[in-house]
Amino acid sequence: MPLKLVDATVSSFDAVFDKFRSEAPNHNANLILFLADKDPSTSLSWCPDCVRAEPVIYKKLEASSDNIALLQAYVGDRPTWRNPQHPWRVDPRFKLTGVPTLMLWEDDAVKGRLEDHEAHIERKIDGLVAGK
Repeated sequence: MPLKLVDATVSSFDAVFDKFRSEAPNHNANLILFLADKDPSTSLSWCPDCVRAEPVIYKKLEASSDNIALLQAYVGDRPTWRNPQHPWRVDPRFKLTGVPTLMLWEDDAVKGRLEDHEAHIERKIDGLVAGK
């Protein structure tokens, strides 16, 4: 099965996330990737770690034979993300501290996560998808 990508912003997240959760049983793995927004002038993320990790994550997930859903959640521009009261920083489900962060969502909870400093490591991505 192909990788199913769904995008959400801070403002659209709740509705998109509800649908993602309702469709979770249809997939072998359900992942949430928290990313920095793209800079309109470069079409690249303002976050260097995101620029490094995104291609590796997509390559690994697209190569998988598993049926994977990936919710790409964009945290906003740099000032929005830096706010200590950012909704995903204070949300008890996510407790986000950095981007990119890749999370395994299973049984309606976060079952594993790769933080910004490790989200680009292929073997760790494989392990997260496998639920290890």
